[in-house]
Amino acid sequence: MPDGKDLEMGHTLRPHGRRALFGAAVAVALVAAGCAPGSSGGGSDTAASSGAVSTAVPPDKVTLKLAFTDSPDMTKALVDAFHAKYPQVTIETQYTQFNDYVKSLKLSMSSDTAPDIAQYNAALKDLSAAGLIVDLSGYEKAYDWDTVFPKSALDELRVDKTGKVLGTGSLVAVPAGLSLVGLYYNKDLMAKAGISAPPATVDELEADLAKAKQAGLTGMAVGGLDTGALHVWGSLMDSMTDPTAQRNWINGKAGSSIVTDDAVAATDTFASWAKQGWFPSSANGTSENDSATAFSKGGSVFHVNGNWAAAQLGEAMGDNVGFSVFPPKTKDAKAVGNGFSVSYMLSSKGKHQAAAAAFLDFLRSPEAAVIESKGGFLPPNAEAAPAATGVQADLATANQKIVSDDGLMPFPDFAAPAMLDKLTSGLQQVAAGRMDSKAFLQSLQEVWDSYHGS
Repeated sequence: MPDGKDLEMGHTLRPHGRRALFGAAVAVALVAAGCAPGSSGGGSDTAASSGAVSTAVPPDKVTLKLAFTDSPDMTKALVDAFHAKYPQVTIETQYTQFNDYVKSLKLSMSSDTAPDIAQYNAALKDLSAAGLIVDLSGYEKAYDWDTVFPKSALDELRVDKTGKVLGTGSLVAVPAGLSLVGLYYNKDLMAKAGISAPPATVDELEADLAKAKQAGLTGMAVGGLDTGALHVWGSLMDSMTDPTAQRNWINGKAGSSIVTDDAVAATDTFASWAKQGWFPSSANGTSENDSATAFSKGGSVFHVNGNWAAAQLGEAMGDNVGFSVFPPKTKDAKAVGNGFSVSYMLSSKGKHQAAAAAFLDFLRSPEAAVIESKGGFLPPNAEAAPAATGVQADLATANQKIVSDDGLMPFPDFAAPAMLDKLTSGLQQVAAGRMDSKAFLQSLQEVWDSYHGS
């Protein structure tokens, strides 16, 4: 069984069967290490100690090292496209298997041979306290990243100086592709159940699930063995609770609690859907991937999953599958959805940080958007996203709505390193009727208090 940090990272690695490497971001205490925001520990083209940074790509030949573990094809394509634009900059990639990535990167980032660029995730948070990764605030200002990348996506990559409170403080990474959890639906089965359009509210979704059962159909495919139930419960939490309070709890803001009346109501809704037989009876023994496969074969009317499942479902179902933002509580409410991003950080030991930062800026380019879309992600620069058809077009529309409403919500397990295990096992018990909603939420709060302090 992996430890808490591995679980925290493992939640986010996806599109190829794992949730994308989107672990919540953490602070970079470079000031304590003698480095101003945007600067590094040294090197020929690093920022000045005043915090000024250079956006000029060096004209001389430069070689950078990039460490990564997720989406090899996309990473290689991004590197190749960047090199085509800046032929003088060569990026050598270093792939490490997922299970070994965190341990090996921690060792290499503290060595004299640290990679210049590396994929980031929350299990690497202690690198910031050691001053080993760069505070990107200076580059954010110089490159106007705050006007290009979605605010909610950048905020997920900020952290305070303690390294525990997310959504505030230093920017420590830049997104290379967003994920989004929402509602997939089978158009033919909807029609068979007498459902004329995707639900616009949670109440409408409940009514549609009831119609599906009346028509002899399974309402929603759920893979509760790992993260599938968490997607359903997390989406209900997004829709039925105050988004600010929910985000504060996930981010670790002092005084936050998940034991609220709204959270109890959202969890009661999840339990009710299971009790009424709107989930498969085998949900707790089914993986998320297997539930997606069952949905693709006509096993249910609805399925809650992320963009990483779109290629599989689109190939299997063609125009019969659609995707929408998980319905809000009321029609006029803003769109909210769980998601994160494949993201990259810079080593404070890098000697060519202007060139490395240029690679981060390249991630918002039209060229990168094409590569990110092909890799199964939603481009963080939504305006640069290439035209899409079918379910991919639905995803693009949903992403634009989320970006417009600033509604990207971190995954709930980012709240603490040990949270994913508690969420998974707890939701299995809730779905089976062996734990009531308040007791489940209290168990989550205990994990939160243990990590953040009550």
